[in-house]
Amino acid sequence: MKEWTKEMEIQAPIEEVWKLFDGSLENMQKIMPQVVEHKPIKITEEGVGTVYRQTYKEGNRLQEYDVTTLEYVDDPEKKKLKVGFTLANLFQITALYELIQVNIQTTLFRYTVTNTPLKWFVKLLLLFAGEKVVTQFVERVKRVAESPME
Repeated sequence: MKEWTKEMEIQAPIEEVWKLFDGSLENMQKIMPQVVEHKPIKITEEGVGTVYRQTYKEGNRLQEYDVTTLEYVDDPEKKKLKVGFTLANLFQITALYELIQVNIQTTLFRYTVTNTPLKWFVKLLLLFAGEKVVTQFVERVKRVAESPME
């Protein structure tokens, strides 16, 4: 298993940043443009256990997988969303999005992703995996959250 964590302060209120993770395809595509579909399969009242069927476009290929909510916290000063999914029967991935209110106009965003190979030969790929994608994602969330919302 490999894990990466990156955090960054965002000059936007916590509720504005949280909207990017609210489950709507429109908001999600602002920070994850490769997601082309995000349909609810099972919705739970408390959030944990909610399942979405997600379609992701990588070049000309479409990958479809179920994303399960593993943790969900929606407090005024702290928000947390942890999801898990299996990608192409090769990787078990978890993504943890944490938002902490620093002050009324500033939010600390922490992103942690884990990648566990499910096949022996995929372990070799992980040896060379860096944190570039994680850094780019955190920077994209910051850029989108700090830009004026339509």
